[in-house]
Amino acid sequence: MHWSDRAIVLASRSHGEGGAVLEAMTREHGRHLGLVHGGRSRRLAPVLQPGNAVELTWRARLEDQLGTFQVEAAATRAARLMSSGLALSGLATLAAHLRGLPERDPHPELFDAADSLLDRMDDPAAAPGLLARFEILLLAELGFGLDLASCALSGATEDLAWVSPATGRAASRSAGEPWRDRLLPLPAFLLGPASEAPLAGPDLAAAFRLSGHFLDLHVWAPSGMQAPDERSRFVARAVAESGGDLIK
Repeated sequence: MHWSDRAIVLASRSHGEGGAVLEAMTREHGRHLGLVHGGRSRRLAPVLQPGNAVELTWRARLEDQLGTFQVEAAATRAARLMSSGLALSGLATLAAHLRGLPERDPHPELFDAADSLLDRMDDPAAAPGLLARFEILLLAELGFGLDLASCALSGATEDLAWVSPATGRAASRSAGEPWRDRLLPLPAFLLGPASEAPLAGPDLAAAFRLSGHFLDLHVWAPSGMQAPDERSRFVARAVAESGGDLIK
């Protein structure tokens, strides 16, 4: 059996003499592991760094075997990302999210979003907003998508400003005002098209509070986990650099 696919390197570990087990997020075959012969060599070790994009060919005799990877570099961005503290914590956060996906479960839209985000992860203006959007997409891909199309109370589609922490449904500013203390703020940038324009710190704090609440509710807490430390560092740094404070 064999297939070829584009992939994002998530992690690698030494195996035997000179080999490495590569964990990668592929576009059409999901999160996948495979043995890379010579993965610790001078040629391949720099390629198998987290964040790099690679072209993989996987081969195995049986589908449920570990199998082997042949690897070719596609976009070597790891060295660039290592030069930024924000990018490093963002990369670690993204990898933690992807490593939580079921193995071999394809998510092509999530892959495309992650690949695009990694190209901009060292851009302090664009990366925080794109990562917040990625987390909202991750929830949808896992079956826990938020309903931000209209107000759950009035049916209005304009001036949506709140989200119910219980149902994940939006509420308009006026309809939700009596219950504002019980609702999560909905930053407007999550409702419009993606942009690389800088975002205000309070909007970023609200976005990560929103996605973090539902990730904890549906993903982390049911698995006995907490939010990744890398995410906490990224959010704190991104919000502070954007002139805001974290929302508790």
